[in-house]
Amino acid sequence: MSKPTSGDFPQAEGFTKTPGWLDWYTGPAKPRFQLPAGAVDAHCHVFGPGAEFPYAPERKYTPCDASKHELFALRDHLGFARNVIVQATCHGADNRAMVDACLASGGKARGVATVKRSVTDEELQALHAAGVRGVRFNFVKRLVDFTPKDELMEIAGRIAKLGWHVVIYFEAVDLPELWDFFTRLPTTVVVDHMGRPDVSKGVDSEEFALFLKFMREHKNVWSKVSCPERLSVTGPKALNGEQAAYQDVVPFARRVVQEFPDRVLWGTDWPHPNLKDHMPDDGLLVDFIPHIAPTAELQQKLLVTNPMKLYWPEEV
Repeated sequence: MSKPTSGDFPQAEGFTKTPGWLDWYTGPAKPRFQLPAGAVDAHCHVFGPGAEFPYAPERKYTPCDASKHELFALRDHLGFARNVIVQATCHGADNRAMVDACLASGGKARGVATVKRSVTDEELQALHAAGVRGVRFNFVKRLVDFTPKDELMEIAGRIAKLGWHVVIYFEAVDLPELWDFFTRLPTTVVVDHMGRPDVSKGVDSEEFALFLKFMREHKNVWSKVSCPERLSVTGPKALNGEQAAYQDVVPFARRVVQEFPDRVLWGTDWPHPNLKDHMPDDGLLVDFIPHIAPTAELQQKLLVTNPMKLYWPEEV
């Protein structure tokens, strides 16, 4: 199979993909890097399908459909054992598509939900029973509307009682203004994609130094060292068999993995929402892992020990 162009994937009636939308890559390579047994893809999504799980009216983008069946097929093809499915912003606080995928996984998927202040205790308990273990707070302004911080703090206090954690998505330039809020959160805090550093500024930039300080001073903060395809400026891209993709991102992710080996996670980010430049081959993305976690011990922590501790603690 070859890479599709936007428009190749059918879509539910009433939904039109965002102009220029890049659909996920079909026929990904088989990774050369052999994942350790029990490896977890700790950041991925499902989109719809829109006919079954409509996209939210307040969404900022309309994606292609990307079903649980396609996600699980990719999991098996790449060699992962489990998934952590993160609620996509195109579904707002309607978690049904993510919950449906978790329930269909036979215990091989956990979820991260988006909830509003109005969520009831019964609804939180139902999410927990389905496999949800965290909530996501999104501060990327182009993706979501602003939610008052007191509302988010109230939600964090409620989910802390369930043993859940908070996933935060923000851009590096915004960390100073968000610092006080983040450091008051009463849970484990997981940062998406290293807080989206500007890699063109270099690994020794003040901006990235602040992120490392954030992790150093707050032992409850974890980081996903994922999404090099979003962060890379000079590449090369994970396409056409490239075995040294996104070299400009490697020093950032390796620094985080080596300094905080017990607080890092990795995920594919399939089906890669809102990419503008290119759509990576997920098999080649897996081959990025040994560049940032160069030893078997670091790979085991990144891909198995850490995600199991966070999402399947009852099995650890």
